[in-house]
Amino acid sequence: MDAIVLAGGYATRLWPITLDRPKMFLPLGEETIIDPIFESLEADERVDDVYISTNERFADEFETYLTESGYEKPTLSIEETTDEDEKFGVISALAQLVERENLSDDTIIVAGDNYLSFGVNDFIDSFRDHDAPMIAAYDVGSREKATSYGVIDVDDDQVVGFTEKPDNPSSSLVSIACYGFPAESIDLLETYLEEGNNPDEPGWFIQWLHERTATYAFTFDGAWFDIGTADSYLDAIEFMLDGEPYVADSATTENVTLDAGVQILEDATVQNADLSRTVVFPKASVTDCTLSETLVDRHASVSGVSLTESTVGAYSTLEGAD
Repeated sequence: MDAIVLAGGYATRLWPITLDRPKMFLPLGEETIIDPIFESLEADERVDDVYISTNERFADEFETYLTESGYEKPTLSIEETTDEDEKFGVISALAQLVERENLSDDTIIVAGDNYLSFGVNDFIDSFRDHDAPMIAAYDVGSREKATSYGVIDVDDDQVVGFTEKPDNPSSSLVSIACYGFPAESIDLLETYLEEGNNPDEPGWFIQWLHERTATYAFTFDGAWFDIGTADSYLDAIEFMLDGEPYVADSATTENVTLDAGVQILEDATVQNADLSRTVVFPKASVTDCTLSETLVDRHASVSGVSLTESTVGAYSTLEGAD
């Protein structure tokens, strides 16, 4: 069995934090967003090879990550883009990867910016049991939220309806970016594109697929975070840390109040400050501040200000008026 980890986006909604780093490498405590996915795939003996679908801009960062991580299965498969405007669309990129790497086995596809409360191996168990195309499904709790996703109707785990980003969802059960395709279905990506269908969002492909072959849903409880904005990133941090702040051993803190969802990372300094739902990246400095819903990137210096829903770019200096 093969696996593809989708990591080709440019995360423009998180700029400048992700201007020169893949968002999959944003820290969650002592790990990054993508670590649990790689750990699960590395440990599963049914998975032979893991292909990281990324772009030319971030290829070097992934090469360094793989060298330092010690994982044996992942290899890079690089699409020839360096900017958001050059992207092929997710389905086009997948079809090109399948051809480029000559994939012909059962294949798991998972987005590297998903924070999942289940192990990918649990999904593989269900995929193998059904021996048919499978999608992971999560109840987002409201039909209003569901309008941003592919909405699923199921009957005894079989997908009987799928609508991508509907205005009036039939349920709050949505598809997340975790899919399983048997070997005989993987070529349908190219068939779908040859028919002139939407090359971008995977949901359009699933909507097309389930009408042609039996497709099943792996529905899970717990939590799922589609990390595409600062707010969703902070939500994932708060969940993962169970509401407690995280302070790296090498960080310096003095006279601080730290509420839920706070991360102070390696070699950062925070003094005389109140922080809530805030990340202070490595080697950043925060002094005499009140910060909420704020990201302070590496090597930035912030002093004498109150910030809410803000992002301070790397190597920036922000000082309050005297």
